[in-house]
Amino acid sequence: MTHKITGLFIKQSIIFIIAISSLILFIPNDSWAFTREKNVINQKFSNLCGCKAILLENRDYFPTLLKAIDEAQKEIIMSFFLFKIGKHPNNYPEILIEHLKKAAKRGIRIQIVLERSDERLSDDINHENQQTAERLKEKNITICFDFPKKTTHTKIIVIDGRYTIIGSHNLTHSALKYNNELSVMIDSKEIAEETIRYIKSLHP
Repeated sequence: MTHKITGLFIKQSIIFIIAISSLILFIPNDSWAFTREKNVINQKFSNLCGCKAILLENRDYFPTLLKAIDEAQKEIIMSFFLFKIGKHPNNYPEILIEHLKKAAKRGIRIQIVLERSDERLSDDINHENQQTAERLKEKNITICFDFPKKTTHTKIIVIDGRYTIIGSHNLTHSALKYNNELSVMIDSKEIAEETIRYIKSLHP
């Protein structure tokens, strides 16, 4: 009886091992790709650890952004899906434009990349971003538009090659004053460098 049980256990074990081996052989390549990607992500986290960061919830974003622009020493690089100015002088994007102009007059180099699409559904966004571009045409402010065949949905600012502000806030009055939005400000030269590289890849 013992021999029968042992033999049955061995047979079941062999069948289980064969079944598991078969499953492994048929795992989609994407799963292996995901594992490799995860390893790359872990490596990046390891390489960039130690940076300082603060969350910018809702209305915390705008005053922090203005302060960072006012205190910039050399360079401001931005990439936004939508930068929508308003008619009222107290409109938040209008206030932001004035701070950017003052920074430019202090000699700060400013580059802004905005979304532009060749699809008719994006006409309103194209119009708003073009209006803002016209308002920002000034010495030391360079306006670029992204490749029109691909939507650029970024909301990124890099200041002095050190501070990166990234998150959900577009440069609209609603986003800056009323919406539920969340962004983060990171103090890391390494992350700033990688972010600038990415921004440069977005436009011709």
